[in-house]
Amino acid sequence: MSTKAYYPINEIGKGKPGFATTRSIIEAPFYGNNVIKVNTLREAYELAKNSPGTIVTDMPVYRGEEFGLDKDAKVLLFNDGAITGRYATARRIAGEPGVNCPALDKVVMDAVYETRWKTMYHAEVYAGLDPEYMVKAHLLIPEGEENILYNWMLNFQYMSDQYVNMYKASKPVGDGKEPDIYIFSDPQWNGSDRPGVDLSCLSDPKCLCYFNTEQNCAAILGMRYFGEHKKGTLTMVWALANRNGYASCHGGQKEYTLSDGSKYVASVFGLSGSGKSTITHAKHGGKYGVTVLHDDAFIINTDTCSSVAIEPTYFDKTQDYPTGCEDNKYLLTAQNCSCTLDEDGKIQLVTEDIRNGNGRAIKSKLWSPNRVDKIESPVNAIYWIMKDPTIPPIVRLKGASLASVMGATLATKRSSAERLAPGADPNALVVVPYANPFRTYPLVNDYEKFKKLVEEKNVDCYIINTGDFMGKKVQPKDTLGILEAIVDKKAEFKQWGPFTDIEIFEWEGFVPDLNDPEYAEQLKARMEDRVKFVANMAVVKEGYDKLPDDALEAIQKIVNQLK
Repeated sequence: MSTKAYYPINEIGKGKPGFATTRSIIEAPFYGNNVIKVNTLREAYELAKNSPGTIVTDMPVYRGEEFGLDKDAKVLLFNDGAITGRYATARRIAGEPGVNCPALDKVVMDAVYETRWKTMYHAEVYAGLDPEYMVKAHLLIPEGEENILYNWMLNFQYMSDQYVNMYKASKPVGDGKEPDIYIFSDPQWNGSDRPGVDLSCLSDPKCLCYFNTEQNCAAILGMRYFGEHKKGTLTMVWALANRNGYASCHGGQKEYTLSDGSKYVASVFGLSGSGKSTITHAKHGGKYGVTVLHDDAFIINTDTCSSVAIEPTYFDKTQDYPTGCEDNKYLLTAQNCSCTLDEDGKIQLVTEDIRNGNGRAIKSKLWSPNRVDKIESPVNAIYWIMKDPTIPPIVRLKGASLASVMGATLATKRSSAERLAPGADPNALVVVPYANPFRTYPLVNDYEKFKKLVEEKNVDCYIINTGDFMGKKVQPKDTLGILEAIVDKKAEFKQWGPFTDIEIFEWEGFVPDLNDPEYAEQLKARMEDRVKFVANMAVVKEGYDKLPDDALEAIQKIVNQLK
């Protein structure tokens, strides 16, 4: 699929697809006489390399010429300052109750005006890596923010000859009515009061992430962290996919090829730090042929059950990758890390979150040797990754409503990738539906799509707990051992206690005792939390995210059976 960039004169005008207020405000500055078009990764690299404050390490980019860089390109390091994580509080989504679009439009209009005094850079990328689903995205950002620009072009697909031809051959998305994605960004914006601008429509007067996904446009103001631009773009891409029959996935997917030639496709859903990358990239000691789609962003066609990756590279934490480790060979850039001189006087990265939490790097596609952009085989199983101490390391869910509502009530702990509002408890168990805090459309859309996969396409659904189970840590070897048992069809599931719709595979050392009153009470409390969450969805935001009655009934049944 492709989006629309050019319009015949008779298709331009009020009320026609691609023409509405917010989009008109955001698209116009892309054509200003202060705008420089950045067409290639080489240009973006040179801009970022020479940007004040950039640290050019002595670490070479491995095989960089294969994806648009010069052979002597080096890993670039740039540090953002005090903010090293995403700030969900700043998000404003058009269409949600209480979001004042006219006031937000005025904020963006004024922010655009202020950039007239700046040189601006315009870059284009593709999101979606197969002719089945490819959309074009544009970023406009000021001089001085060259590292964000370069990272954005690396994170998504730059316009190589191969992908330009692929895009030309792809089918127009939405019958040709979906326009290109436009993102206006000014990290230097300071939120000052100006005539005609009312900042009370913002949750924080110093920053804003404003999305109008119906119009395929966004504004990111006062936010330096690259992750805001990555996830902001994905937010738009996922919303566009959702409108066109796909399940939008914040997770990882891999395909196992067994010794008999059969395939098993597993999709894992979890927040940053949940273990989804570890699971996705695990090679299982060579027991299987393993093909990786991606570890963070993909979409599933709810009719064919095939899947398409959105990004070619990996935006990964550096916490678990010490200086000198083999994985760091695949780094392209790094953010919010330190550096030092080695024994030869060469500049080397200092990782492991010594400088700050949530140090990050973009790794090339080469990091995963069996990487593909599309998995044609239909997905076999969905795994909701939770860090809920009352749930065993693995359970299987029966019934489409329960399978989908447990994804809608996915409970986990906050990750260091997030910047929390003052007073928020970073250790509290929170619900993040489908592990995707970047949704800009009603929750029922995701609920129905995942329910369809289970109900109509016979996709299995599991919960895996990668955190603690009643005080005992679930180790990666436990999680991977469980997955191997399922893939090999050696996992013996049986009904779990009184629950007619939940089956358990009893993993040694983690067998729950439902006769233990303390455990049973905690399990009941956590399930009741989910009931309250689903019931509350019918009330908060004027019912914007209300789920169907069968969702509440499925989770209430679990609580009733515990009694």
